[in-house]
Amino acid sequence: MTAKFEVGSVYTGKVTGLQAYGAFVALDEETQGLVHISEVTHGFVKDINEHLAVGDEVQVKVLSVDEEKGKISLSIRATQAAPERKESKPRRQKAVQAEDTAAPQGFNTLKDKLEEWIEQSNRKDLIKK
Repeated sequence: MTAKFEVGSVYTGKVTGLQAYGAFVALDEETQGLVHISEVTHGFVKDINEHLAVGDEVQVKVLSVDEEKGKISLSIRATQAAPERKESKPRRQKAVQAEDTAAPQGFNTLKDKLEEWIEQSNRKDLIKK
């Protein structure tokens, strides 16, 4: 049944059913495979119905064939060129509230930090007295 469909090959199929998790695509009269929702298109797909409808003809690439279970895993996304990525702006980081003492930023060894913490503690003790 599934032996005539090779992994990596591209075929034209027809969407026969839609579920929340993916689309069933008929490759011929007796063979159909599943396009998981993550393989429908590049990017996030919230609702598969916004991208596919029963009866649509689609190009699919065979990702895997499980002869024992008679299952074929398909991808529409793998037949499409990936969109160019736009350079995104760096995300703003939340401002970190600085303590009343300006501590040097960057990597410090635990020994250095311990000395700094002891010094800060001693200053706080002097303020309290």
